Amino acid sequence: MSLQIPAINGGDAAQALDVSEAVFGQEYNETLVHQLVTKYMAGARAGTKAQKTRSDVSGGCAKPWRQKGTGRARVGSTRSPIWRTGGVTFAAQPRSYDQKLNKKMYKVGIRSIFSELLRQGRLAVCDDLTPAVPKTKEFLKKISGIQVKRLLVVAEDLNENLILAARNIPYVAVVTPTSVDPVSLVSADKVIATAAALKQIEERLA
Repeated sequence: MSLQIPAINGGDAAQALDVSEAVFGQEYNETLVHQLVTKYMAGARAGTKAQKTRSDVSGGCAKPWRQKGTGRARVGSTRSPIWRTGGVTFAAQPRSYDQKLNKKMYKVGIRSIFSELLRQGRLAVCDDLTPAVPKTKEFLKKISGIQVKRLLVVAEDLNENLILAARNIPYVAVVTPTSVDPVSLVSADKVIATAAALKQIEERLA
């Protein structure tokens, strides 16, 4: 069975695209989508925070004063964490925040997102997205009538005219089927894709 993705701005029905119900008609799995978004955002974290332990701090090899007879506390090293110039007790070290999610779960999660976008009317198809000249006003004519705060454009390739025309619009992001991510899909108020891009996505998620 197949579903229809409507044309941009509810255009001519002939411009609508037939897609597989197995990919774009899946039941919404909120738990899996949350896990998918969490994994993506966690993987984007740098994880480069680093602090010095007492073994990393320079100096302090010698005992600062003798054990007894000075009237001061017994100290073995100036690198102790209780000293101002000492190391950190539980020092943070570089780490990876990436979470494991197998390919099957990833596919199901992305299919679930696309299916929900279609059900909510936030997914549309338009083949005439690339302006003839790399001008912002030309691209705005292509998407005229769409009043959203976040617009995601999915094109089969990164055409130079499209990139240059859309890059100055703060609420528009342009991606390809291979670089589309769950966070961009979930946060977009509207997703516009070319027919070729949707077919690529359909093949990848089948």
